[in-house]
Amino acid sequence: MCLELVYHEEKTELGRQQAPGVCPYCGGKVSAVDIETKWLFCFLPLCFKVKRKYSCSSCDRQLVLYY
Repeated sequence: MCLELVYHEEKTELGRQQAPGVCPYCGGKVSAVDIETKWLFCFLPLCFKVKRKYSCSSCDRQLVLYY
């Protein structure tokens, strides 16, 4: 309980755009979302990351990109 008050994570959506390709499950359109993540310790920023996540706009599944 105490650690939950000390450490805090904030996520904000920076942008959303259509990605190339189709969903392998339903054939719907794929959208790419840029997400900014901040880890705070007593309101002081510790870590700052920007990630891109892919999801289907029809079935709302999270898609994983394999290289």
